[in-house]
Amino acid sequence: MTEARDERRPAGELEAGVMAALWAAGAPQTPGEVQVSLGTGLARTTVTTILSRLHEKGVVDRRRQGRGYAYFPVQDAHGLTARRMHTELDRDSDRQTVLARFVAQLSEDDERVLRDLLESGEQ
Repeated sequence: MTEARDERRPAGELEAGVMAALWAAGAPQTPGEVQVSLGTGLARTTVTTILSRLHEKGVVDRRRQGRGYAYFPVQDAHGLTARRMHTELDRDSDRQTVLARFVAQLSEDDERVLRDLLESGEQ
């Protein structure tokens, strides 16, 4: 049982791989197509489960294709990272302290970029 635990992937690795496959494809993909793209030996049912979970999270959307679905990303990689940052921020009730500590830990270059973005109103 310990060996099986040691072989488990880090949290989010499968989802990241599936998202990378969808972004690379540039077109909606069925679970079978994603499975082939991954080339990791994952079962199609496992890929289907991952895609379903990503759909529930609102990270991918899907459209009917035959008896199943073809999935496509809702955002690019940068948008997904920003979404994760918002999710983490929303988990804490003291947003001001979280943001203050985040900013305090920025490098000088990142702080300059953030300051420029805030001043220009760019999104």
